[in-house]
Amino acid sequence: QVQLVESGGGLVQAGGSLRLSCAASGRTVRNDYVGWFRQAPGKEREFVAGIRWSGGLASHADSVKGRFTISADYGKNTVYLQMNSLKPEDTAVYYCAAALGVGLAVREYQYNYWGQGTQVTVSS
Repeated sequence: QVQLVESGGGLVQAGGSLRLSCAASGRTVRNDYVGWFRQAPGKEREFVAGIRWSGGLASHADSVKGRFTISADYGKNTVYLQMNSLKPEDTAVYYCAAALGVGLAVREYQYNYWGQGTQVTVSS
């Protein structure tokens, strides 16, 4: 069992930055994978970035490469998503999710546990 709580969302102007946090309780095995997804109004949920609790195998969607960076602090059971150069199209609810026993996961169906989400709004 894993509980995930996201924080750090908010309203920011285009070009600005935000850092999202995902705090986990329960199982946090070093080789499990933690991902960030987002869902904009009227669109399907999409993979943004993922990483192992150990910090390895980081993966970023093409749409955020060079702007977003995922990192993990295993000692604090927290995964971060640093978002720079934000664009209005980054506006969405951002979800943290955990994939147990999976070394790398970019598909929604691979994830077992989800947080409640945090809203990110980027104004133009």
